[in-house]
Amino acid sequence: MATLQKAPTKSNQVKDFMYAWEGKDKQGKVMRGELRASGETIVSATLRRQGILVTKVKKKSYTSGKRITDKDITMFTRQLATMMKAGVPLLQSFDIVGKGHVNPSVSKLLSDIRGDIETGTSLNQAFRKYPLYFDALFCNLVGAGEQAGILEDLLTRLAIYKEKTLAMKAKIKSALTYPIAILSVAFIVTAVIMIWVVPAFKEVFSSFGASLPAPTLIVMNISDFFVGNWYIIFPGIAGSIYFFMQSWRRSLKMQRFMDRILLQAPIFGAVIRKATIARWTRTLATMFSAGVPLVEALDSVGGASGNSVYLDATIKIQTEVTTGTSLTVAMQNANVFPSMVTQMVAIGEESGALDSMLGKVADFYEEEVDVAVASMASLMEPLIMVILGVVIGGLVIALYLPIFKMGSVV
Repeated sequence: MATLQKAPTKSNQVKDFMYAWEGKDKQGKVMRGELRASGETIVSATLRRQGILVTKVKKKSYTSGKRITDKDITMFTRQLATMMKAGVPLLQSFDIVGKGHVNPSVSKLLSDIRGDIETGTSLNQAFRKYPLYFDALFCNLVGAGEQAGILEDLLTRLAIYKEKTLAMKAKIKSALTYPIAILSVAFIVTAVIMIWVVPAFKEVFSSFGASLPAPTLIVMNISDFFVGNWYIIFPGIAGSIYFFMQSWRRSLKMQRFMDRILLQAPIFGAVIRKATIARWTRTLATMFSAGVPLVEALDSVGGASGNSVYLDATIKIQTEVTTGTSLTVAMQNANVFPSMVTQMVAIGEESGALDSMLGKVADFYEEEVDVAVASMASLMEPLIMVILGVVIGGLVIALYLPIFKMGSVV
């Protein structure tokens, strides 16, 4: 009678660790290496079967490193693509990159992935176990490369894609960081003036025995509010910013709302829209050129755009393409792409060079983002100077008006 085997539960599954070993082969030559196993006895038994007399086995411990960033994954992708093009075996490539990385967290991640590959798991399935670092686009392209036997070429394309995306994000962040930093410093300086400087002037003005100008009275009332409620104002502002960022990160409704607002924002909205279109077309071009069918490629494109408005539009486009509508018509119906984009896509579909046309569109909008960021930086400088001049200059004038008035009377 056949019996059913009980599937192993998570609690009784054996966890593997990485061990560094040292030993001698049959000729007495000293050998060293690393092996993933559940214990030291397994390491010794495995090496003994290979004809190696083990003299030392030590479990490797990983110190907690920094958080793994997109830059780390991009650098790893480029290094892996370069080594595979040079003919270095896959497992050895993981060893080289993992041991040479300065971040222990990345080394541990690559070691875990290497261990999965060593047990027979495909590369894209090993990546899919870590969705926090390798998204669907990354895994799908790797899977397409493994199936077609062109993994090194697709890794190169993937590295180029991630480098371009990372560079674009860095440019937008730098454009936004400058005005935010300047305005934050301006707020701190204004708060210092309100809490410490204005009260000193107030004591001087109280001895004048005359009525003060309206701007001076307004500044003094604001100063009294700051002095009396500073312990509420500063924690309140910090807490509001923290909860706003957390809700933006975790709430889907908040993300959709902010994505719509950002696309309509003055100055910044045009840059964000161009960057989103560049990512959308670059992702689709990369997927389509890798041989991924259009409908399947659209699964990854919407999420890679980084904006929920374009994610919703992509879902609509995918539905229409599935029913037989051309990509051009579906993009026109989505009503989020400029006519130039849809016209280029139409030419690509007619000529059979859709991936090439999408790549040209991505190149164009990436250049547009570069120009827009440079223009925005040059525009923000005088605008910020005007704001600082109005705020700080207005405070100074309001404080010195009574002195000017007293001088005219004298």
